[in-house]
Amino acid sequence: MSNAGSKRAAQPIRRVKGTRDLLPPDTAVWAAVEATARQVFERYGYGEVRTPILEETELFVRGVGEATDIVGKEMYTFTDKGGRSLTLRPESTASVARAYVENGLQQWPSPVKLFYIGPQFRYERPQKGRYRQFFQIGAELLGDPGPISDAELLLMLVDFLGALEFTGLTVLLNTVGGEESREAYRRELVRFLEPKKDLLSEDSRRRLDTNPLRILDTKSRAERELLEGAPRLVDSLTSEDREHFEAVRGVLDRFGVSYRLDDRLVRGLDYYTRTVFEITAAGLGAQDAIVGGGRYDGLISEVGGAETPGIGFAIGADRLIDVLPESFRRRALPAPAVLVATVGDVPLDEALALAQELRAAGLPALAELARRSVKNSLKRADRLGLAHVLLLGADELAAGEVTVKDLSTGDQVRLGRAEVADRLRSVAAAGSPDQDDEEEER
Repeated sequence: MSNAGSKRAAQPIRRVKGTRDLLPPDTAVWAAVEATARQVFERYGYGEVRTPILEETELFVRGVGEATDIVGKEMYTFTDKGGRSLTLRPESTASVARAYVENGLQQWPSPVKLFYIGPQFRYERPQKGRYRQFFQIGAELLGDPGPISDAELLLMLVDFLGALEFTGLTVLLNTVGGEESREAYRRELVRFLEPKKDLLSEDSRRRLDTNPLRILDTKSRAERELLEGAPRLVDSLTSEDREHFEAVRGVLDRFGVSYRLDDRLVRGLDYYTRTVFEITAAGLGAQDAIVGGGRYDGLISEVGGAETPGIGFAIGADRLIDVLPESFRRRALPAPAVLVATVGDVPLDEALALAQELRAAGLPALAELARRSVKNSLKRADRLGLAHVLLLGADELAAGEVTVKDLSTGDQVRLGRAEVADRLRSVAAAGSPDQDDEEEER
């Protein structure tokens, strides 16, 4: 027996745990969401930034905060061959801040508006909607400290989610104040929680020493009950922080943005200051938050730049697409192609030639690239979910015609070759809602 014959089949290589393959037609939906983000964000003056997936570990230790779960537990960090400690980026705001400083963007006219779309990496337990390689869509506004910037960012987010056809949007809004306000509140909160320290979880006891405001973000029902009667951050705000927050609310009121104050909303990262927010949508159940973000006026200086105010947000694209309204998902799917097949001895490149004509006319078309019987071509088209097969036999070729077969009804008609594209367009239009009706539905 030859060596080749005795070889065992190689074991299949599987994807890394916590990652996934995105396949058609889902990738068409992803592309449509990303295209919508680009359209809306660019309308507000944002330009796309693409930062490296690898960054020096120190960037996230300083930028995100050493006391956060991201830095303490979740980062993919390794030492490269040059002895440098590198990390797969767990979030992009710190990377954008680094790029802002390193590339001299502080010299650009303020504010600088940037958005990003790309993968992030965190080592956490994989579960539905949460992956170790996940994707975020986010934006950062750098260089303007005013409340109008906060409000405009929220208006852009509401526009974006509306363009994705989410309904019942509500902004959950809070302020965590500036440094002076937070320090005053920190003392009050620690004074309240110290006598109850033994009732806190291990994580919360650690946060009591490092970042007590994060305890307000607890998901534990027992700890949430424990926080009943805790001091409110709003009572520790300086007059300047209070005026900023009231101004943000005033602009949202003017533009009819629905919001709800939530004095337990603090967000999960250490760099937030003043305005923080989440946006929820109706019909998503208990986990109804789609996006979160806030102001971070100290981040740029943490990564080595001059004092520069900023505000931004990040959307988990994986979950966003999981909960997309079905109406947007249907619109995002590509138009169904037609299959062009030859009959008998007609050369295969005749099918390719007709497919090329349809593609040049803007219509999606597949050509049979291997010899198949008509029966097998029809079966293949049905498995692909196609509505029509175009048949080219010797008679059709000689007459300059095409047989169009409707797979849903079994009907077929012969048309002049020049008529085929218009016929397919009219059939597609008849199967879509009238544009005026769509506008009324919105």
